[in-house]
Amino acid sequence: MYDLLFSGIANIVQIKYLLPLFLGTFIGVLGGALPGVTIAMTIIVVLPFTFSLDPLQGLAAMTGVYVGGSAGGLITACLLGIPGTPSAIATTFDGFPMVRNGEPGRAVWLGIWASFFGGLLGGVFLIAATGPLAAIALEFGPWEFFALFVFALSMVAGLTGGSITKGLLSGALGLVVTVMGSDPVMGAPRLTLGVGFLEGGINFLPVLIGVFAFSQLMSDIEKMGDAQQGQAAGPIPKLVVSHLKIIGEIIARPFLLLWTSFIGVLIGVLPAIGGSAASMLAYDQAKKFSRHPERFGTGAPEGIIASESSNNANVGGSLVTIMAFGIPGDIVTAVMLGAMTIHGIQSGPLFISQQSTLAYGIFAAYIVSHFLMVIIMALGARYMLRLTTVPKSVLIPVVLVLSVVGAYALNNTMANVYVLLVFGVLGYLLVKFGFPLAPLILGVILGDQIEINLIRSIMTDNNLWLFLTRPISGGLIVMSVASVVFALWQHRRHQKRNRHSTDGDADF
Repeated sequence: MYDLLFSGIANIVQIKYLLPLFLGTFIGVLGGALPGVTIAMTIIVVLPFTFSLDPLQGLAAMTGVYVGGSAGGLITACLLGIPGTPSAIATTFDGFPMVRNGEPGRAVWLGIWASFFGGLLGGVFLIAATGPLAAIALEFGPWEFFALFVFALSMVAGLTGGSITKGLLSGALGLVVTVMGSDPVMGAPRLTLGVGFLEGGINFLPVLIGVFAFSQLMSDIEKMGDAQQGQAAGPIPKLVVSHLKIIGEIIARPFLLLWTSFIGVLIGVLPAIGGSAASMLAYDQAKKFSRHPERFGTGAPEGIIASESSNNANVGGSLVTIMAFGIPGDIVTAVMLGAMTIHGIQSGPLFISQQSTLAYGIFAAYIVSHFLMVIIMALGARYMLRLTTVPKSVLIPVVLVLSVVGAYALNNTMANVYVLLVFGVLGYLLVKFGFPLAPLILGVILGDQIEINLIRSIMTDNNLWLFLTRPISGGLIVMSVASVVFALWQHRRHQKRNRHSTDGDADF
């Protein structure tokens, strides 16, 4: 195995393979950094240019896009508070506050190096554990997928912020959004409010951009007005960082890095879940295991490390599904699977044994692309970090235009722009009245999958006890209950600490 891997690396660093890999990674970083331009859209644009290349060149380029895009989303997530990709949503929770605290360099490079190490750990799992992880994935039916999504939804209890009631209401609102549109079985319209374009449902991307981008922009405009009234300016940004110190921060948390990377790989192996759910689950796990969960959301490095290590490791897990089964785990791997078919390559259980040179070439491309990603980020970091010094009066209109263009480009319809505007105003009002945004986004991500898998399981067998008696499904439901109970206990402990500290200050 290792001989094949080293041979694959020696092969991939040849200029004819390294050049398309580098270009793919560079394009992926750009696509991931632009809000609204998803990794899927980027790889679809790149696909036609790979037809004239040999199979390994084309797949190396697309692997680079996948890796670069997964890391590129952290740039705008940290610097602007707007996730460039859905998988970078959790990165905004602590990355953007850290930037606001005057440490943009630290926030961005924590994300980059966490992506690097998480991606390499994902590569180790990809190469060594493809068989076992694939065997686990084969055991998943609709009952297990339903329980898994319920377990992911149980994170709402840990992301509620100061008020559990407001957090649960926000999560419920996200679930309502997924119900709007046509019934997945009968096709009957639901909650369309008489609006024609709602019959097809609401796309996730305009909701994401609206909730994060518009609410953030409107809050910034308010703060600009406050600053003009004489309020003090924020801390001076620190653009220069010590990379050894940043790497040390990550390495000093080995359990966090290993566990969140494993979560990313495992979620990646399971089809149709994606990096957004992986990063949110990893973030929730990091918060639950932390000795200071109250620091999350204020610029905690653990939050950035958990999110970014998991979403890049998720890429490795996603590659398992197409290489071991020929099943695309998401849109990106579906495009890669299509490219393999165009080149006459049949993926599946026999792919690694029959196409070992190509298989280990993809493994090598995945590993080398992480090194290229760091180089590209390092070359562009000076310019990326300068975003924090651009006057808000210039930056806000530019981001606004990019957000609208990104929403429109999704389907080339104005309907997505209207959705973006509505959810932008809604997100602003939620922030204004103290409702957390994370549960809403989590509900939007998971709601339709929960419904679809519930319907599939009942149509297969209407015995509801199967959700508990099937080992994996039952275990996940028990973990969901435990997750909620633990989050509530953690929330109550935090409230008691605050009361004690307040009483102490009053006595003083």
